[in-house]
Amino acid sequence: MRSVLVIDDDERIRSLLAEYLAGRGLRVETAGDGESGLEMLRGGGFELLVLDIMMPGKDGFEVLRELRQTSRIPCIMLTARGDELDRIVGLELGADDYLPKPFNPRELLARIQAVLRRTDERQPSTGQALRAGGLLVDPDRRLVELDGQPIELTTTEFEILRTLVANAGRVIPRERLMELARGEDYAAFERSVDVHVSHIRRKLGDDVRQPTWIKTVRGVGYTVPRQPR
Repeated sequence: MRSVLVIDDDERIRSLLAEYLAGRGLRVETAGDGESGLEMLRGGGFELLVLDIMMPGKDGFEVLRELRQTSRIPCIMLTARGDELDRIVGLELGADDYLPKPFNPRELLARIQAVLRRTDERQPSTGQALRAGGLLVDPDRRLVELDGQPIELTTTEFEILRTLVANAGRVIPRERLMELARGEDYAAFERSVDVHVSHIRRKLGDDVRQPTWIKTVRGVGYTVPRQPR
């Protein structure tokens, strides 16, 4: 049984999601504030986090920022305001998806299943990791290295980079890239791919103005050169 932690200060939402998700085959635990939620996460045993942004005390951004120092557990963020800036900040901090409130529990379940499916999926083993210059992506071990140094990526970031490196030399349209990375054919808000790519570039130490690893093809999408260096 897959395990999910819901952190939200709204008791009604916690109760609703606990009942709904448990009835769909998930093990669900809840926390009413960020600090207690982090304590539960430190104990381990969870495979996905549903995290509200607007909470008193330690808000969702603070929780995710602290969590990402030690964990890459997939995270879906909930935002009451539906503010694009909130979504962008969440993605920059390492969220894998977002859902604005109010939301349909069925849609949240679909997104949870999609994120867990992405986490489970493995690139079929070919006996070799994917390489582009000094960049190595090993789908079997979920490992990324740059010039021998490990790079920590979120689940979605890993899938985007894996897709680009597996298709090195080809331009991948933005819409197709998100579809491949998410494993779901649904529309994401316009800047989500750009935010994820920006985050990957920063972790790779790439120059934003003249990137080496992930190049932008204006009006089309992104590409990783076969020999970046």
